[in-house]
Amino acid sequence: MIRSLITLLSVLLVSTSAGQQDPLPSWNDTETKRSIVAFVDSVTRSSSPNYVKPEKRIATFDNDGCLWAEKPVYFQLLFAMDRIRELAQEHPEWEDEEPFKSVIEGDMQGVMASGEEGLLKLVGASHGGVTADEFSEAVSNWFDTARHPETGLAYTDMVYQPMLELLAYLRANGFKTFIVSGGGIDMIRVFSEDVYGIPPEQVVGSSLEATYEMRDGEPVIVKQPGIDFIDDKAGKPVGIHRHIGRRPIFAAGNSDGDHQMLQWTAAGDGPSFCLLVHHTDEQREWAYDRDSHVGKLDKALDEANERGWTVVDMRNDWASVFRDR
Repeated sequence: MIRSLITLLSVLLVSTSAGQQDPLPSWNDTETKRSIVAFVDSVTRSSSPNYVKPEKRIATFDNDGCLWAEKPVYFQLLFAMDRIRELAQEHPEWEDEEPFKSVIEGDMQGVMASGEEGLLKLVGASHGGVTADEFSEAVSNWFDTARHPETGLAYTDMVYQPMLELLAYLRANGFKTFIVSGGGIDMIRVFSEDVYGIPPEQVVGSSLEATYEMRDGEPVIVKQPGIDFIDDKAGKPVGIHRHIGRRPIFAAGNSDGDHQMLQWTAAGDGPSFCLLVHHTDEQREWAYDRDSHVGKLDKALDEANERGWTVVDMRNDWASVFRDR
């Protein structure tokens, strides 16, 4: 995580320099980059008819597939599976119960065949029953040691360099940046500040139920297995309303799970910018959209084309994808 923080700080230094360096060096000089810069100029220049006061410059970003990679499956699921295997010795009944049986046997097809109900079981069993502090420690330890199954990189090195630059560029121009993710809020908050420069209070995500308890004379928050809120699809505008209280003027996503967030942003009274990251680069990352089981981009892509939302062609618009790659 130290390496990620150093890289982010270097991006910040570039973006806040006296206009002598390109604040988006990993973006090719295409219409996509020019449209971003033009929008930022139009809402931050005081003489512009589209000027937006700093307190209303809210930018929301999906995480999986938008700020970092999401293949072969969401990283939170890989964490949940590793944690299930770690806890399996305490639960011998899991050897004959799906989807736990498939997790223990390393059968990813079996895990995915369990569907949404099975995946929620895994999340509840792997994330619940511990205090918030214990969970944060488990997540931090996993990020320190776990590696991506295909690239061998640490998961916090699977972030997109162009998006790090975009976050820094927006903040340098008075925007407040938020993560609005279908992923777990407590997991993302562990690394969001080190990796993205986004503090935990600016993370909106899915959550489990939680209770306040006294343990050994000390107050603790205990995560429960039950689902409290799913911050995905139509849940994203609701999560924004609950946690932020202002409609974004800039929103970025990559899938149909972000569709409603972009619609909500575009429906504001003033200027808005909606961005979709389209995974088109099978050489440096993965190429997928309408038929993908992870990060499916179908209806949102159609509406983007109809309404003139900005679509990032990863292969053509990004000079680099991951750091140094």
